[in-house]
Amino acid sequence: MDQKISIKIADRIFNLTASSPEAEELYRKAADAINARFAAFTRSHPGRTANDLLSLVALNETVVRLKLQKDLECCASEEKQLQSDLERYLKDIEK
Repeated sequence: MDQKISIKIADRIFNLTASSPEAEELYRKAADAINARFAAFTRSHPGRTANDLLSLVALNETVVRLKLQKDLECCASEEKQLQSDLERYLKDIEK
């Protein structure tokens, strides 16, 4: 059930297709987050072009995503270690 939607980012309108209501909600939330960050960079970097500001938004969001990805990998590693520790503990109990 594709639905045509319009998203506004930095005073520009983008026509997109959302594959579901959940996808539409994600597009809208993402646009809101981008616009909020864009507004913050506009205040802290006056005189910069919209292109410059959007590049800063992209850089900032990518850094956040990479940090979360690294944190997730760390959690997965810790999970494996805990699983191994638990299995070892259970084997010791069985003895």
